Amino acid sequence: MSFVFVLLAGAFLPIADFFIVNVALPTIDVDLGASPASLELVVSVYGIAYAAMLVLGGRLGDRYGRHTLFRLGLAGFVLASLACGMAPTIGFLVAARLVQGVTAAALVPQVLATFHTALEGPRKVRALALYGATSGIAAVVGQLAGGLLVSADIAGLSWRPIFLVNVPIGLAALIAARIVPANRSPYPVAIDLVGTTLFAATLTALLLPLTEGQASGWPSWTWLSLAAAVFLAVVTVAVAERAETAGHVPLLPPSLLKLPSMRKGLTMIGLYSIGFGAFMFVFALVVQDGLRNDALEGGLSILPMAVFFFLGSVFSTRLIDRFGRGAMAVGGTIQAAGLAALILVVTTGWPDVSLWSLALPLVLVGGGQSMLFSGLFRVVLTDVPAHLGGVGSGVLITVQQASLALGVATLGTVYVTMSTTSVPAAFATAIGTQLAIVALLVATLRILPRFTSTTSAAQPTPVEV
Repeated sequence: MSFVFVLLAGAFLPIADFFIVNVALPTIDVDLGASPASLELVVSVYGIAYAAMLVLGGRLGDRYGRHTLFRLGLAGFVLASLACGMAPTIGFLVAARLVQGVTAAALVPQVLATFHTALEGPRKVRALALYGATSGIAAVVGQLAGGLLVSADIAGLSWRPIFLVNVPIGLAALIAARIVPANRSPYPVAIDLVGTTLFAATLTALLLPLTEGQASGWPSWTWLSLAAAVFLAVVTVAVAERAETAGHVPLLPPSLLKLPSMRKGLTMIGLYSIGFGAFMFVFALVVQDGLRNDALEGGLSILPMAVFFFLGSVFSTRLIDRFGRGAMAVGGTIQAAGLAALILVVTTGWPDVSLWSLALPLVLVGGGQSMLFSGLFRVVLTDVPAHLGGVGSGVLITVQQASLALGVATLGTVYVTMSTTSVPAAFATAIGTQLAIVALLVATLRILPRFTSTTSAAQPTPVEV
């Protein structure tokens, strides 16, 4: 199982990088003289390139070898991170972030696909649960590390270490990657260039206006782009269905998305990620802009959530093995209680809210969501054929990434708009919506396959809906 941790280390970096830049944006603004729209691009261009290329990255791994794509993607990500850390202008930084996103999309799908195809039984279940835990921890640690590195101002480098830190970690993972088993799909298929182009265009048309609209004042191009995204999505689905009917394997096989475990699990992970993405964005704004804390305090404020997400993830595998969906329901309930407590503390104590008063609610949020999130990841790939492991992994991570961006664009925009008149009301609205999402997930967990240590996610027991 040692290679599992090498793969997890490789996956940790791209996920953390989506969040690590959040608390550094004000410092980047001062250093590079960026406009608000350019700063938004530093965040959005990475997320869009990452999400748009993930499924293609999974398909390339299936065809040319997952170990090969993992190492190439990781090497490219390290070089792109170095370029980000040395960026002389905001335009150079945006371009380097674009390359980061593309290389991350080549790297990350190989992790889940390798777990899905190279492991069996309890080891496979454990690895999938660890991936789910790692992706959640990376998001929280990314925001924490961003605050710490910016405040430390190492060697007078200001914000640059948030990218440069990827270089030694990535190189170590690259060297250790020699122990990762080489595997690829036994039935490699041709790359679907038409489907890839349509899918990338659809996601770009959807995510670009959602991430840039707020900063640019929602000009006409944003609405035209959203309308184009709907049209492109319809065309993408139609082309994929026609290709599969003709006996080809499209980029997104419709038959794969019709698998009950995949369809239901993706829906739940999408909803979860919308709430989680919004939470990380809104919480950072409340702590730094609303409560006037610096980047260091902003990063440290999320520490209770990070610690208990990690601890919860360590024990969640055994709890889910034993109690299955029941453990996930308990975790979701604990998370909901923590969100409710956060709303209560902020709305009743504003503007004299101390960071210490947020600690206990964050403990509940972190510990609770670790069980819910880990369980959902175990379900999604249950019935995916081994030769489509890369495609299934790419679809899963694409939904997660696109939903994170959607959460920031929707609930984040609601918060930013309402906060001009009342920060507590804006916080209650955004986090209250996430609370409602968690409650909905807990209430509908029964539609998922039943699994425990004897009926794991690798061998689900169907349930009647």
